Amino acid sequence: MASDLETKAKEAFIDDHFELAADLYSQAISLSPDNAELFADRAQANLKLRNFTGAVADANKAIEIDPSLSKAYFRKGNACYELEEYETAKAAFELGSSLAPGDARFANLIKKCDDRIAEESGDLLDQPLEKASTEVVSVESDQESGQILNEAPNEVTSQLNVKQKYRHEYYQKPEEVVITIFAKGIPAQNVAIDFGEQILSVIIDVPGEDAYHFQPRLFGKIAPEKCRYDVLPSKIEVRLAKAEPLNWTSLDFSKDSTIPKTVTVVSGTDCYSTHSEGTGSQRPSYPTSKPRRVDWDKLEAQVKKEEKEEKLDGDAALNKFFQDIYKDADEDTRRAMRKSFVESNGTVLSTNWKEVGSKKVEGSPPEGMEVKKWEY
Repeated sequence: MASDLETKAKEAFIDDHFELAADLYSQAISLSPDNAELFADRAQANLKLRNFTGAVADANKAIEIDPSLSKAYFRKGNACYELEEYETAKAAFELGSSLAPGDARFANLIKKCDDRIAEESGDLLDQPLEKASTEVVSVESDQESGQILNEAPNEVTSQLNVKQKYRHEYYQKPEEVVITIFAKGIPAQNVAIDFGEQILSVIIDVPGEDAYHFQPRLFGKIAPEKCRYDVLPSKIEVRLAKAEPLNWTSLDFSKDSTIPKTVTVVSGTDCYSTHSEGTGSQRPSYPTSKPRRVDWDKLEAQVKKEEKEEKLDGDAALNKFFQDIYKDADEDTRRAMRKSFVESNGTVLSTNWKEVGSKKVEGSPPEGMEVKKWEY
């Protein structure tokens, strides 16, 4: 059955029905989850759909199953190149080249990665920017299918719409971003997480359910070797180590994002100052005065003092009075207060355990009122 689906998927791909091909490959994978070829071929379909993070995840899975599959490295490299993760792309192409030494495509792509890496490091600043920004990997073809892997960036293609079945949220520190995925009771073996230079891939694949894919291109670059994750009983916690101490204004990358903020730790307090990357000028940070250190111990003591001195009236004052008695009382006094209050339906509050400990405390309602027993 899986082979029939694979054949139909290849036919759909050749006919340019890439979304159908990806869906058929997914069905085949559900029947043969250890088939590296299926993951590598779905990565190719995802490349056509410009679902580059999905392509990276599929290529990684194919490599995990069969580390000798050269086309998996080829497709991973192409996806990472499109995501502007040139170091990761180069590493994938180099591994693929070692497995297929006669394939000249790898050498060409490694050179393209070197050019991009050099541009990012400032070695090719004299190269015309327009030329550098329009050169793409679209000339490289896949030998198995004869199809061009990556289309020009301006071509409009559809992407797979993956339903997000688990809620997630994030917060950040100067050195890391912590993402919480609220997936309860997921076995660790059903979770696959990969880190790239600027991408995160989370796949939760529980038998009998549709696989969950969370594969954002991140706001900033991370250090993959320092990233980690924990699968807990009620959630999955992913910790991304920032490559630079920038304040992320969002989790996802956007070309329209505001200028990143450099985070500087000053006397235990995060101080944010903005700077424009790639320009010769620095924006001023406001205010320009020296950051004031906050004495948190003093502030806490002041709050407690204000709470203690707060003047209350009526029932609020009475409740606070009883709370203070209970808080500072010994265990016998607390037992007496609990027993008398419960047994008298809230009409008696005694602090004498010797008096109330050996008998039931009868209710004592205020004058003009009576205790009524409700029948259920």
